[in-house]
Order: sequence, then structure tokens, then C-alpha cells
Amino acid sequence: MAKPRIYATSFASVYPLYVAKAERKGRTSAEVDEVICWLTGYTQAGLAAQLQKEVDFETFLAEAPRPNPDRALVKGVVCGVRVEEIEEPTMREIRYLDKLVDELARGKAMARILRSS
Repeated sequence: MAKPRIYATSFASVYPLYVAKAERKGRTSAEVDEVICWLTGYTQAGLAAQLQKEVDFETFLAEAPRPNPDRALVKGVVCGVRVEEIEEPTMREIRYLDKLVDELARGKAMARILRSS
């Protein structure tokens, strides 16, 4: 079975779309970065390096230094599919990120987005 096209898409090409979505709703690029770093374990410098290298989504997620164990708490529907029911690990990680950015754009408090107690 062929891999979904998003896997080969440059993360650097999608990142500005995440930022634009958040900024349209009054959030900041720093908050988008915080969400991405929380999910993947990248530092700000590590995230910047990955964006600079223009790695694809699959590589960006595969090289994530410390995927947050609380990412499994991310639940809900993205693109008509329940995130927690996605079996393919890479696609599930992409949808976790999509869901977190959606929550950010909807004005949810950062503590709730990051599943903090």
C-alpha cells in the first residue's frame, strides 16, 4: 500500500499554515511552537533546525527526540476521523498535531491543550 502523500510533504511547508490558522484566531506562533515541542520533545532550537532542513513529515516525527507520553490523551475528531482510532502510528501523530493546533485556534487554554493537571 502506498504511503499517504502527507508523509513526503515538507514539514516546513505546513508549519506556516499551522501558524496562520492560530494567528487568525488571536494566538501566536510561539504558542504553536510550544504545542509542537510538547508533542514531539523538540527544543525550540531543534524545531528551528528541522524547519531549516525542510524534512518531510515522516522524518520530522520519526526523529522526534521525546514524544510526549501524554499525547495519547489527545482525543477527538480531525477530518472526520477519531484521532484515537487511527491505527497507523505516523498518521496518528500527524492527527495529534492537527488536533492540538485546532484546539489552540479554538481558544482553548494552553494548560488544557497540553493536558496539564
